Amino acid sequence: MQKGFKRTTECGLVTNKRLNKKITLAGWVNKRRDLGNLIFIDLRDRTGIMQLVFNKDTNPEIHKLAEQLRPEDVIGVKGTVISRAKGMENENMPTGKYELDVDNLYIFNKAKTLPFNPADSDNVTEELRLKYRYLDLRNPEAQKRLALRSLINFTIREFFIKHGFHEIETPALTKSSPEGARDYIVPSRIQPGSFYALAQSPQIYKELLMAAGFDKYFQLAKCFRDEDLRADRQPEFTQLDIEMAFANEKTIKQLIEKFYKYLWKKILNKDLTLPFPELTYDEAIAQYGSDKPDTRFNLKIVDYTPLFQEQPIEFLKKIFKKKGKIGGLHIPHQLFSRNQLDMLEKKAKEIGASGLLWVKFNNKKTESVIAKFLPDNFFELAQKAFPHLTDNSTLVLVAGSYPQAWQILGKLRLHIGNMLNLIPQDKYNFLWVTDFPLFELNEETNSYVAVHHPFTQPAKGWEKKKKPKSMKARAYDLVLNGTELGGGSIRIHNKETQEKMFELLGMDKQQAQEQFGFLLEAQEYGFPPLGGIAFGIDRLIMLMNNTDSIRDVIAFPKTNKAVDLVMDAPSPLEKDEEELKIYGLRKINK
Repeated sequence: MQKGFKRTTECGLVTNKRLNKKITLAGWVNKRRDLGNLIFIDLRDRTGIMQLVFNKDTNPEIHKLAEQLRPEDVIGVKGTVISRAKGMENENMPTGKYELDVDNLYIFNKAKTLPFNPADSDNVTEELRLKYRYLDLRNPEAQKRLALRSLINFTIREFFIKHGFHEIETPALTKSSPEGARDYIVPSRIQPGSFYALAQSPQIYKELLMAAGFDKYFQLAKCFRDEDLRADRQPEFTQLDIEMAFANEKTIKQLIEKFYKYLWKKILNKDLTLPFPELTYDEAIAQYGSDKPDTRFNLKIVDYTPLFQEQPIEFLKKIFKKKGKIGGLHIPHQLFSRNQLDMLEKKAKEIGASGLLWVKFNNKKTESVIAKFLPDNFFELAQKAFPHLTDNSTLVLVAGSYPQAWQILGKLRLHIGNMLNLIPQDKYNFLWVTDFPLFELNEETNSYVAVHHPFTQPAKGWEKKKKPKSMKARAYDLVLNGTELGGGSIRIHNKETQEKMFELLGMDKQQAQEQFGFLLEAQEYGFPPLGGIAFGIDRLIMLMNNTDSIRDVIAFPKTNKAVDLVMDAPSPLEKDEEELKIYGLRKINK
């Protein structure tokens, strides 16, 4: 930077207090208008835009220098703040009443033609945007998103420190542990043939911090998981991690509700009503076909099995004989056209249904592909059994095993909600989902895996259950508008229960000792009751920014194929065989 140049304020901060005073600005050329004797430049920095004027009559040398300026050149200017000519003010811009009469210009760097205009980056391919992410981030909207992220992170720290929590960093290089995804592995040069795993979460470390007596912990932790990607998932992500000793479900939920109320008010200036409503896992599946239901609209799944059990429909009888069910969505005041129903059936098949049944009640008469199997008074029978059924409405039905048929209906419910504009976009519906199953069956391996993680405490009475799939967990998730914000649980704090959990997961004592011996030992040295929760910060910030991809709120995200296009990573290691041996990536012959 030129000697003697010192910025005195920023473009978006010029106010009436600066009028008729000398200031120095720096930034990027956003727009240029050449009117001959006058050249107008919109100068942009992270705070906003300030209009510059170069006057040929009063400063011909600086005017001539300004003739060469083009968009995205980096410049500094000195001059006097003056009022814009009457009628030329821009009421849509905070600095729209002023301009800078420039008497000195510094050109720090010229910009060649860019791959795209940063102001129009939303209209170029994501691949190009991510390759030149530093240009994409010049877009004011992108900068607002990351600025909001910074404010949210500050607010998180502010809240938890005020509530007596310590922010403690835990290692990123750790030991591989079963947490639901594959690990990223790092070879150890100092310990040839041994490897670290990048932490999928700080789960065990934060439990050990409670054993150490810290009582209240939080961290904005970097986590790493090698799993299939989607719009709200990245290989590396940030997690708000929280743990408390001597806590139960009520303690944790009340704290988290206060936190979100504080965050929503401070960031969005919106008041949240406490406490948040709750549904058990079983209730959520039964009513919404999902453990993260969107409760902003009232379309619920109903079990219509009793209505069809006595009807002479052979394929339904076969399903009922196998203990299957038929569930449905009742859409009042809506008679779908045949084309709409065909599109719904296509959607149902895309998400796993073998087919879709539908019934329309039109002037108390039944219209359906199965109408010939139904009695003439079917509407009356249906309304008597299910009083919520109304005339001039459509019933969309899926038959099959439970809960698979309900999961299909849950996805159809969201599809219909969007199709009919039933989902209000200005509501924030928080919901606790509780009483999760402790285990789920992995059909590929025919073995049980922990629904949350293997350190979750079983619900009372678990010892009396004969089958692992019937055991419940002291676990809870917080859901917002159909998106899981995060989940937590009360943890196991004694060795006997932890060993039994490992046994139910198929680990013998030797395997448990090799992988988690340090934890089992710690549980014998005075381990307190404890519980916690963790939230995906990227996903939270995505929702608060009202965008649909976490890539929009991460400074340098990976693509959906886990590629960093800016750095061209991952890439092959340019190492010879001897170097690879040193890194532990080749076997050393003894």
